[in-house]
Amino acid sequence: MILSLLISHLRDGVLGASAALAVDTLPSLTGPAYRVVAMFSLTDIEQWSGLLSGVLVVLLAYQQWRLYQLRQRSAQREELFRIVAENAADMIALVDVKGHRLYNSPAYERVLGYSPEELGKTSVFEQIHPEDRFKVLDASREARRTGVGEKLEYRIKHKNGAWRVLESTASTIKNEQGEVEKLVIVNRDITDRKLAEEALEHNSFHDALTSLPNRRLFLDRLQRSFSRARRSPEYRYALLFVDVDGFKVFNDTMGTRAGDLVIKEIGQRLATCLRSDDTVARPKGKLPISDMLSRMGGDEFTLLLENIGDPSDAMRVAKRIQAAVAEPFLAEGREVHASVSIGIALSTTDHERAEDFLQDADIAMRRAKASGGSRCEVFDEGMHRRALKRLTLETELQTALDRGQFQLYYQPIVKLETRQIVGLEALLRWQHPEQGVISPYKFIEVAENIGLIVSIGKWALREACRQFQTWLSAYPSLGPLTMTVNVSARQFAHARFVADTESVIKETRLGPSHLQLEMTEAAALTDPKLAFEVMTQLKRLGVCLSLGDFGKGVSSLTWLRRLPIDELKIDRSLVNGMSAETVNRDIIRLMITLTRSLKLKLIAEGIETVTHLELLKKLGCEFGQGYLFSQPVDEKQAEQLLRHQNMPANASTVGVQT
Repeated sequence: MILSLLISHLRDGVLGASAALAVDTLPSLTGPAYRVVAMFSLTDIEQWSGLLSGVLVVLLAYQQWRLYQLRQRSAQREELFRIVAENAADMIALVDVKGHRLYNSPAYERVLGYSPEELGKTSVFEQIHPEDRFKVLDASREARRTGVGEKLEYRIKHKNGAWRVLESTASTIKNEQGEVEKLVIVNRDITDRKLAEEALEHNSFHDALTSLPNRRLFLDRLQRSFSRARRSPEYRYALLFVDVDGFKVFNDTMGTRAGDLVIKEIGQRLATCLRSDDTVARPKGKLPISDMLSRMGGDEFTLLLENIGDPSDAMRVAKRIQAAVAEPFLAEGREVHASVSIGIALSTTDHERAEDFLQDADIAMRRAKASGGSRCEVFDEGMHRRALKRLTLETELQTALDRGQFQLYYQPIVKLETRQIVGLEALLRWQHPEQGVISPYKFIEVAENIGLIVSIGKWALREACRQFQTWLSAYPSLGPLTMTVNVSARQFAHARFVADTESVIKETRLGPSHLQLEMTEAAALTDPKLAFEVMTQLKRLGVCLSLGDFGKGVSSLTWLRRLPIDELKIDRSLVNGMSAETVNRDIIRLMITLTRSLKLKLIAEGIETVTHLELLKKLGCEFGQGYLFSQPVDEKQAEQLLRHQNMPANASTVGVQT
């Protein structure tokens, strides 16, 4: 019906008008044009009109079909956008150029807590952090201008009031004129990632245990202060190096967990000692105080005090630190009494590098510890010279070990009644290429501190055993002599000491009963439990054990009875003073009684005069050593002494060596 009306309309209107046009124009047509028009009758024209009407109907139908397809595709795209937006973890928004929200994906409610209704009532900029709004606005303007959105980060408020960090990317939608009319914004919540990055950055510059700045951050801050002081001579600062006294012993006995608690507690107490503007008097015009506390590692802390008015400011802080640390506290249920040694370096000292100030403070701190601990020391040039000398000594000690500059001297141990040699003590010497023979008293402490004593001690043990076995083979009639080798506390505590001793005995083929290892009374009683364990293992090897410097410290008789030792050595200070001090003689008499009760051998050290010898013999001491019999001698002279005793006619005495 519709199609018939359309055709009738076209015929009466369009075709009628065409025919009228043809009739009207006939008189104006002449020649061939007139003849062409004349060829078509009205009937022909009507037939053609029907055909054209059919074509027009088909075109209109095709147009409607195309419009239908386009609407379907648009609906499909919109449905796809809806499905993607509503199921995406990221937040997707559609806004106009004025910032009004046209669409927000459900992720907004999941991530930020706002419902679509709540978001619809507000502008997109209202939840953005005030400091980030201009950044977002500029990015929006740039996207409208260029048609390209850039990635940016900004903060937005959660419904609960917390700030979340979003990573945003914008895409533009343009109209037919090519103008941007909408923005599609994809927001990703990166708050957790930013927190992880901040934590990683914090950990790279802070100590994990105390959360204090670490060595890396401290050195950076020190460098800034150093550079500033070079630019502005009126700016002064001080560096405090703090070390906990006796922490290693506490850590070993109480365990690392308790040790960590001690470090954390001391770190917190140090933080309370930092200065504030109202507690430290400073010259007018100074910048605000910005002290910095850091943990350098282990039991060491540093404080950088800026804008000090006088060196006494640093000393005042140091005293406050010592008072704060001295207050007892509990760790793992035990009361802890701690103390610290502090070294102070002032920026008034001329240096080329910032690290030199740290070294100065470290040197001063070590001086404080060497003076008994719980002290403050300010670095001076004398300390600097001594430090350089020590560094040189450390380097030369390593060179001496590598180049074989160490050698052993030997001092006889004799039976006092007959002066017959019953053993030798190996004593370390350093044959310095420029200074000659150097006594161990000048380098043993340094070797112990830098850990080189373990390697030196191992060499000395092997060399003494090798040489003694050579002598025993050459002079078989010497009898049951022993070779005494001194062992340092660090060497004794080394994990492989027992195994190394066994290896040396097997390598040199020395009978273990000929080897006697000596350690000082103080070293043995530092950790009696460890001493007992190591000595027990050594006794299983068949080695003899000696406790030297006896009487110098305060021994526990209970532990002394438990230790599997074979002999005690009377400290030389008691022997040297026995001529004038009756107390010394009484102490030695008690020692002799004690060793007889414990069935131990007793040796008196430092016998230098005939008076010493006669008094010891009168008291009942059987064995001794000292300059009266022989000073420490080298390998050749020691062999002469043994050869002399090996002769039957001279087997009973050792002559006085000067």
